[in-house]
Amino acid sequence: MSAKALFRSIDPVGPRVTIEFDGRRLEVPADTTLAAALLDAGIRQSRQTPVSGAPRTAYCMMGVCFDCLVLIDGISRQSCQVRTQPGLKVHSHCPVHIEGDTDA
Repeated sequence: MSAKALFRSIDPVGPRVTIEFDGRRLEVPADTTLAAALLDAGIRQSRQTPVSGAPRTAYCMMGVCFDCLVLIDGISRQSCQVRTQPGLKVHSHCPVHIEGDTDA
């Protein structure tokens, strides 16, 4: 889900990099957390809860809550703990993407 950003960059004219999120190219602030960059780009959901499928995105921004989980190179990571870099390929984290899941 993407819409108008709920957040804005402190330095909107600073350096930017191109990343990919769920197949879409995004221009995001360079050398910031991936969670902050996705919020800045208007991404409002980065995962779903396994039980109810409720949407989740970055919440605590410091690695405590795990609501910002994404897949980077097939590995589940907290986006608030990863810095943006050119060419980063990120996918939303849904229960069917979990490595080793035989139901997918």
